[in-house]
Amino acid sequence: MATALVTHRDMEGHVNPPGHPEQVARLGAVLDALEDLELERVEAPECSDADLLLCHPQAFIDLVKDAAPEEGWRAFDSETMVAPGTVRAAYLSAGGVLKATDMVLDGAVANAFAAVRPPGHHAERERAMGFCFFGNVAIAAKHALERRGLSRVAVVDFDVHHGNGTQDLLWDEPRALFFSSHQMPLWPGTGRPTERGAHDNVVNIPLRPGSGGAELRAAYEGHVLPHLRDFAPDLILISAGFDAHEADPLANLMWVEADFAWVTGAICDVADEVCGGRVVSALEGGYDLPALGRSARAHVDVLRERGG
Repeated sequence: MATALVTHRDMEGHVNPPGHPEQVARLGAVLDALEDLELERVEAPECSDADLLLCHPQAFIDLVKDAAPEEGWRAFDSETMVAPGTVRAAYLSAGGVLKATDMVLDGAVANAFAAVRPPGHHAERERAMGFCFFGNVAIAAKHALERRGLSRVAVVDFDVHHGNGTQDLLWDEPRALFFSSHQMPLWPGTGRPTERGAHDNVVNIPLRPGSGGAELRAAYEGHVLPHLRDFAPDLILISAGFDAHEADPLANLMWVEADFAWVTGAICDVADEVCGGRVVSALEGGYDLPALGRSARAHVDVLRERGG
Protein backbone atom coordinates (compact mmCIF):
# COMPACT_ATOMS: atom_id res chain seq x y z
CA MET A 1 0.00 0.00 0.00
CA ALA A 2 1.03 3.58 -0.59
CA THR A 3 1.95 6.44 1.72
CA ALA A 4 -0.17 9.55 1.30
CA LEU A 5 1.22 13.07 1.14
CA VAL A 6 -1.55 15.53 1.99
CA THR A 7 -0.86 19.23 1.45
CA HIS A 8 -2.03 22.39 -0.34
CA ARG A 9 -0.03 25.26 -1.77
CA ASP A 10 -2.62 27.75 -0.48
CA MET A 11 -1.08 27.20 2.94
CA GLU A 12 1.63 29.52 1.62
CA GLY A 13 -0.98 32.27 1.88
CA HIS A 14 -0.19 32.42 5.60
CA VAL A 15 2.59 35.01 5.41
CA ASN A 16 4.44 36.05 8.55
CA PRO A 17 6.44 39.30 8.81
CA PRO A 18 9.96 39.36 7.33
CA GLY A 19 12.47 37.55 9.53
CA HIS A 20 9.83 35.40 11.22
CA PRO A 21 11.07 31.80 11.58
CA GLU A 22 7.73 30.26 10.55
CA GLN A 23 8.11 31.38 6.95
CA VAL A 24 6.34 30.49 3.72
CA ALA A 25 9.49 28.77 2.43
CA ARG A 26 9.16 26.03 5.05
CA LEU A 27 6.42 24.30 3.06
CA GLY A 28 8.42 24.55 -0.15
CA ALA A 29 11.50 23.09 1.53
CA VAL A 30 9.51 20.04 2.63
CA LEU A 31 7.72 19.52 -0.68
CA ASP A 32 10.92 19.96 -2.69
CA ALA A 33 12.62 17.32 -0.56
CA LEU A 34 9.76 14.87 -1.24
CA GLU A 35 9.31 15.73 -4.91
CA ASP A 36 10.88 12.59 -6.41
CA LEU A 37 9.19 10.10 -4.07
CA GLU A 38 6.36 7.86 -5.17
CA LEU A 39 3.53 8.98 -2.90
CA GLU A 40 -0.25 9.19 -3.06
CA ARG A 41 -0.46 12.97 -3.45
CA VAL A 42 -3.71 14.46 -2.19
CA GLU A 43 -4.82 18.08 -1.98
CA ALA A 44 -5.87 19.05 1.54
CA PRO A 45 -9.47 20.22 1.96
CA GLU A 46 -10.55 22.95 4.33
CA CYS A 47 -11.92 21.69 7.60
CA SER A 48 -15.30 22.89 8.86
CA ASP A 49 -16.19 24.75 12.03
CA ALA A 50 -17.81 21.50 13.17
CA ASP A 51 -14.38 19.85 12.94
CA LEU A 52 -12.73 22.61 14.96
CA LEU A 53 -15.49 22.37 17.58
CA LEU A 54 -14.12 18.96 18.53
CA CYS A 55 -11.43 20.89 20.44
CA HIS A 56 -12.19 24.62 20.34
CA PRO A 57 -15.28 26.66 21.31
CA GLN A 58 -17.09 28.63 18.63
CA ALA A 59 -16.21 31.94 20.26
CA PHE A 60 -12.51 31.21 19.79
CA ILE A 61 -13.00 30.01 16.22
CA ASP A 62 -14.83 33.25 15.44
CA LEU A 63 -12.07 35.24 17.13
CA VAL A 64 -9.49 33.75 14.76
CA LYS A 65 -11.67 34.31 11.71
CA ASP A 66 -12.50 37.88 12.68
CA ALA A 67 -8.83 38.70 13.25
CA ALA A 68 -7.92 38.40 9.56
CA PRO A 69 -6.92 41.85 8.21
CA GLU A 70 -7.40 43.08 4.66
CA GLU A 71 -3.66 43.72 4.51
CA GLY A 72 -0.63 43.50 6.79
CA TRP A 73 -0.87 41.61 10.07
CA ARG A 74 -2.76 41.41 13.32
CA ALA A 75 -1.08 39.84 16.29
CA PHE A 76 -2.38 37.36 18.86
CA ASP A 77 0.97 37.78 20.56
CA SER A 78 4.49 38.84 19.58
CA GLU A 79 5.03 35.75 17.42
CA THR A 80 1.57 34.53 16.32
CA MET A 81 0.40 36.70 13.44
CA VAL A 82 -2.72 36.70 11.29
CA ALA A 83 -2.34 37.78 7.65
CA PRO A 84 -5.05 37.97 4.95
CA GLY A 85 -4.44 34.34 3.92
CA THR A 86 -3.98 32.90 7.40
CA VAL A 87 -7.51 31.70 8.10
CA ARG A 88 -7.75 29.68 4.88
CA ALA A 89 -4.30 28.22 5.55
CA ALA A 90 -5.29 27.26 9.10
CA TYR A 91 -8.48 25.58 7.87
CA LEU A 92 -6.48 23.73 5.20
CA SER A 93 -3.91 22.69 7.81
CA ALA A 94 -6.47 21.12 10.13
CA GLY A 95 -8.38 19.74 7.15
CA GLY A 96 -5.23 18.15 5.77
CA VAL A 97 -4.57 16.22 8.95
CA LEU A 98 -8.20 15.09 9.06
CA LYS A 99 -8.01 13.96 5.42
CA ALA A 100 -4.83 12.01 6.12
CA THR A 101 -6.49 10.37 9.12
CA ASP A 102 -9.55 9.33 7.14
CA MET A 103 -7.43 7.90 4.33
CA VAL A 104 -5.52 5.70 6.76
CA LEU A 105 -8.63 4.63 8.68
CA ASP A 106 -10.43 3.85 5.41
CA GLY A 107 -7.56 1.63 4.31
CA ALA A 108 -6.88 3.73 1.22
CA VAL A 109 -3.21 4.07 2.21
CA ALA A 110 -0.96 2.40 4.76
CA ASN A 111 0.11 5.62 6.44
CA ALA A 112 0.22 9.34 5.70
CA PHE A 113 2.22 12.52 6.11
CA ALA A 114 0.36 15.84 6.20
CA ALA A 115 2.72 18.63 5.13
CA VAL A 116 0.82 21.50 6.70
CA ARG A 117 1.29 25.01 8.03
CA PRO A 118 0.54 26.84 10.22
CA PRO A 119 1.49 24.19 12.77
CA GLY A 120 -0.89 23.25 15.57
CA HIS A 121 0.59 21.70 18.69
CA HIS A 122 0.84 24.94 20.71
CA ALA A 123 -2.78 26.01 20.12
CA GLU A 124 -4.74 25.65 23.35
CA ARG A 125 -8.51 25.44 23.70
CA GLU A 126 -9.02 29.21 23.66
CA ARG A 127 -5.57 30.54 22.84
CA ALA A 128 -3.55 30.88 19.65
CA MET A 129 0.18 30.89 20.42
CA GLY A 130 3.57 29.67 19.26
CA PHE A 131 2.77 30.16 15.54
CA CYS A 132 -0.33 27.92 15.99
CA PHE A 133 -4.07 28.64 15.69
CA PHE A 134 -5.92 25.31 15.84
CA GLY A 135 -4.84 21.99 17.37
CA ASN A 136 -4.51 20.01 14.15
CA VAL A 137 -3.39 16.70 15.63
CA ALA A 138 -5.64 16.87 18.70
CA ILE A 139 -8.60 17.56 16.39
CA ALA A 140 -7.69 14.48 14.34
CA ALA A 141 -7.47 12.42 17.53
CA LYS A 142 -10.92 13.53 18.66
CA HIS A 143 -12.29 12.93 15.15
CA ALA A 144 -10.99 9.36 15.22
CA LEU A 145 -12.54 8.74 18.65
CA GLU A 146 -15.84 10.58 18.31
CA ARG A 147 -16.69 9.99 14.64
CA ARG A 148 -14.72 6.98 13.48
CA GLY A 149 -15.41 4.74 16.46
CA LEU A 150 -11.87 4.13 17.65
CA SER A 151 -11.40 3.13 21.27
CA ARG A 152 -7.89 4.47 21.86
CA VAL A 153 -5.61 6.92 20.04
CA ALA A 154 -2.02 7.84 20.87
CA VAL A 155 -0.17 11.03 19.94
CA VAL A 156 3.64 11.10 19.86
CA ASP A 157 5.16 14.59 19.63
CA PHE A 158 8.91 14.78 18.98
CA ASP A 159 9.05 18.51 18.24
CA VAL A 160 11.80 20.23 20.24
CA HIS A 161 9.18 22.40 21.99
CA HIS A 162 6.64 20.94 24.38
CA GLY A 163 3.26 20.31 22.77
CA ASN A 164 1.39 22.35 25.36
CA GLY A 165 -1.63 22.83 23.11
CA THR A 166 -2.13 19.14 22.39
CA GLN A 167 -1.66 18.43 26.09
CA ASP A 168 -4.31 21.02 26.96
CA LEU A 169 -6.79 19.73 24.37
CA LEU A 170 -6.40 16.06 25.37
CA TRP A 171 -5.87 16.53 29.12
CA ASP A 172 -9.36 15.29 30.03
CA GLU A 173 -9.62 12.60 27.32
CA PRO A 174 -9.06 9.12 28.84
CA ARG A 175 -9.11 7.48 25.39
CA ALA A 176 -6.08 9.48 24.23
CA LEU A 177 -2.48 9.00 25.39
CA PHE A 178 -0.14 11.93 24.68
CA PHE A 179 3.65 11.72 24.65
CA SER A 180 5.93 14.73 24.26
CA SER A 181 9.72 14.63 24.15
CA HIS A 182 11.18 18.13 24.18
CA GLN A 183 14.09 20.26 25.27
CA MET A 184 13.87 21.68 28.78
CA PRO A 185 14.43 24.43 29.69
CA LEU A 186 12.90 26.00 26.58
CA TRP A 187 9.80 27.93 25.57
CA PRO A 188 6.89 27.47 26.39
CA GLY A 189 8.14 26.33 29.80
CA THR A 190 5.62 23.53 30.25
CA GLY A 191 6.12 19.79 29.88
CA ARG A 192 7.39 18.61 33.24
CA PRO A 193 7.06 14.91 34.09
CA THR A 194 4.62 15.86 36.85
CA GLU A 195 2.10 17.04 34.22
CA ARG A 196 0.29 13.73 33.77
CA GLY A 197 -3.23 14.53 32.54
CA ALA A 198 -6.57 14.02 34.26
CA HIS A 199 -6.44 10.27 33.60
CA ASP A 200 -2.68 9.64 33.78
CA ASN A 201 -2.79 10.01 29.99
CA VAL A 202 0.09 12.48 29.49
CA VAL A 203 3.76 11.45 29.41
CA ASN A 204 6.32 14.25 29.23
CA ILE A 205 9.99 13.46 28.59
CA PRO A 206 12.22 16.54 29.02
CA LEU A 207 15.64 16.41 27.36
CA ARG A 208 18.58 18.56 28.39
CA PRO A 209 20.10 21.05 25.94
CA GLY A 210 22.82 19.35 23.95
CA SER A 211 21.11 15.96 23.98
CA GLY A 212 21.57 13.91 20.84
CA GLY A 213 20.70 10.53 19.40
CA ALA A 214 21.83 8.48 22.40
CA GLU A 215 19.55 10.39 24.76
CA LEU A 216 16.71 10.19 22.24
CA ARG A 217 16.97 6.41 22.03
CA ALA A 218 17.20 6.01 25.79
CA ALA A 219 14.11 8.17 26.33
CA TYR A 220 12.00 6.35 23.78
CA GLU A 221 13.15 2.84 24.62
CA GLY A 222 12.77 3.51 28.34
CA HIS A 223 9.55 5.49 28.45
CA VAL A 224 7.62 6.01 25.22
CA LEU A 225 7.71 2.69 23.40
CA PRO A 226 6.83 0.37 26.32
CA HIS A 227 3.98 2.63 27.43
CA LEU A 228 2.75 2.92 23.84
CA ARG A 229 2.69 -0.87 23.48
CA ASP A 230 0.81 -1.30 26.74
CA PHE A 231 -1.80 1.28 25.71
CA ALA A 232 -2.29 -0.54 22.36
CA PRO A 233 -3.89 2.34 20.44
CA ASP A 234 -6.02 1.82 17.34
CA LEU A 235 -4.13 4.66 15.63
CA ILE A 236 -0.87 6.55 16.25
CA LEU A 237 -0.66 10.22 15.35
CA ILE A 238 2.75 11.91 15.17
CA SER A 239 3.42 15.60 15.71
CA ALA A 240 6.52 15.68 13.53
CA GLY A 241 8.55 18.73 14.43
CA PHE A 242 12.07 18.75 12.99
CA ASP A 243 13.45 21.58 15.13
CA ALA A 244 15.36 19.15 17.37
CA HIS A 245 17.90 19.08 14.52
CA GLU A 246 21.37 20.28 15.47
CA ALA A 247 21.17 23.04 12.82
CA ASP A 248 17.89 24.53 14.03
CA PRO A 249 18.18 28.15 15.22
CA LEU A 250 15.45 28.02 17.87
CA ALA A 251 16.73 25.27 20.18
CA ASN A 252 19.73 23.28 21.32
CA LEU A 253 19.16 19.57 20.77
CA MET A 254 21.63 17.75 18.55
CA TRP A 255 19.54 15.35 16.48
CA VAL A 256 20.45 14.55 12.88
CA GLU A 257 18.50 13.00 10.03
CA ALA A 258 19.30 9.46 11.17
CA ASP A 259 17.70 10.20 14.54
CA PHE A 260 14.43 11.26 12.93
CA ALA A 261 14.52 8.11 10.83
CA TRP A 262 15.15 5.98 13.94
CA VAL A 263 12.30 7.44 15.98
CA THR A 264 9.93 7.12 13.02
CA GLY A 265 10.87 3.47 12.60
CA ALA A 266 10.49 2.80 16.31
CA ILE A 267 6.98 4.27 16.33
CA CYS A 268 6.11 2.28 13.21
CA ASP A 269 7.35 -0.91 14.91
CA VAL A 270 4.79 -0.41 17.66
CA ALA A 271 2.10 0.50 15.14
CA ASP A 272 2.77 -2.75 13.27
CA GLU A 273 2.34 -4.67 16.51
CA VAL A 274 -0.80 -3.02 17.88
CA CYS A 275 -2.80 -1.23 15.16
CA GLY A 276 -2.00 -2.67 11.77
CA GLY A 277 0.63 -0.04 11.02
CA ARG A 278 -1.84 2.83 11.08
CA VAL A 279 0.24 5.99 11.46
CA VAL A 280 -0.63 9.58 10.54
CA SER A 281 2.10 12.21 10.80
CA ALA A 282 1.65 15.98 10.67
CA LEU A 283 4.32 18.64 10.24
CA GLU A 284 4.95 20.90 13.21
CA GLY A 285 8.22 22.86 13.64
CA GLY A 286 11.59 22.98 11.89
CA TYR A 287 13.17 26.34 11.02
CA ASP A 288 16.49 25.69 9.29
CA LEU A 289 15.28 25.11 5.73
CA PRO A 290 17.92 22.64 4.50
CA ALA A 291 17.76 20.62 7.73
CA LEU A 292 13.97 20.69 7.63
CA GLY A 293 13.89 19.30 4.09
CA ARG A 294 16.42 16.56 4.80
CA SER A 295 14.74 15.55 8.06
CA ALA A 296 11.27 15.42 6.54
CA ARG A 297 12.69 13.29 3.73
CA ALA A 298 14.24 10.87 6.23
CA HIS A 299 10.91 10.66 8.09
CA VAL A 300 8.82 10.04 4.98
CA ASP A 301 11.34 7.55 3.57
CA VAL A 302 10.70 5.38 6.64
CA LEU A 303 6.92 5.75 6.31
CA ARG A 304 7.18 4.61 2.67
CA GLU A 305 9.36 1.65 3.53
CA ARG A 306 7.02 0.53 6.30
CA GLY A 307 3.88 1.09 4.28
CA GLY A 308 5.08 -0.65 1.14
